[in-house]
Amino acid sequence: MTSTSTPDAGTRVSWQARLLTRMLPRMVAAGVADGATPLTDVPALRARTERLARPGAFVSRLWGARVRRHLDTELAGEWTEAIRASGAPPPGAVLYLHGGAFAFGSPATHRAVTTALARLTGLPVLSLDYRLAPEHPFPCALDDTLHAYRTLLARGIAPWSIVLAGDSAGGNLVLAALVALRDSGADLPAGAVLFSPWADLGHATQRNNGALPLSQTAMAMATRMYLGDGEGNACGGVGGDGGSYPHRDNARSPLASPARADLHGLPPLQIQVSDAEMMYRDARVLASRLRRAGGAAELSIWHAMPHAWPCFAPFLPEARAALRQAATFIRRTTGMTRRA
Repeated sequence: MTSTSTPDAGTRVSWQARLLTRMLPRMVAAGVADGATPLTDVPALRARTERLARPGAFVSRLWGARVRRHLDTELAGEWTEAIRASGAPPPGAVLYLHGGAFAFGSPATHRAVTTALARLTGLPVLSLDYRLAPEHPFPCALDDTLHAYRTLLARGIAPWSIVLAGDSAGGNLVLAALVALRDSGADLPAGAVLFSPWADLGHATQRNNGALPLSQTAMAMATRMYLGDGEGNACGGVGGDGGSYPHRDNARSPLASPARADLHGLPPLQIQVSDAEMMYRDARVLASRLRRAGGAAELSIWHAMPHAWPCFAPFLPEARAALRQAATFIRRTTGMTRRA
């Protein structure tokens, strides 16, 4: 396993990052802490998330002028592709799982990330619009992820040319999908990128790493919404086996908290995390467990960045740098660097 820090970590933090770090807690808490938008009002919070993401989506459209987007007619998702002189994209794809505590977010809220990945890798990026909790609790989002990956394979895209990527809750889904695919004997993708992965639901929500109380409260509520009420759900379990997932066991289930799973036999992973976020220690433990299981893991530690900071591209220089780092990993694991 390789473990790296950003150059001059601790001494060079952009003014944009310092400003964002001061403003972000107020932006997140505005209208929530005072009760104007209760944490239980999921539709209102979703609408608010979409509004907050609009400036980034607008700027990413200008920033990524040489990309095009289109909806997938079979899968619920949005493709972002770099415009190439040849007119034909290279073989392969990035399957992206957005964050949002399993209850919020969409391909539209994460266009800054998908635009950058498409432009920097040259690969088409499918941002999956997976089903959200609490209407669709665990394992609905994971089922959607597995279905999307298998659909890409059925379309003739080779597994060695596919990379899974995701931030926060999306990182959880990426890791859980790798574990489920390995256990089913399916062909695994070339690799995976995890930005600030929330991969242990039974741990990160119980420990105070300096996060705002509101953040911990929101995470605990998101966990309850994602895990459901213990009476099973309409998804019927990963692979459609009709299994039930008791609430008291879900947070420790290897597919709900894949950081707790047996991690042998997984493809190379790159994990990027900030030393200032709640997931920092869990990300380090995850990288260590992957190494002990014989896997290849790159752990990149960034200093003083907010949670899932790549989502703040193109405003944040460190976000752009993190996405370049991810793109380099994607190109290397899919063999694009060797073919270029």
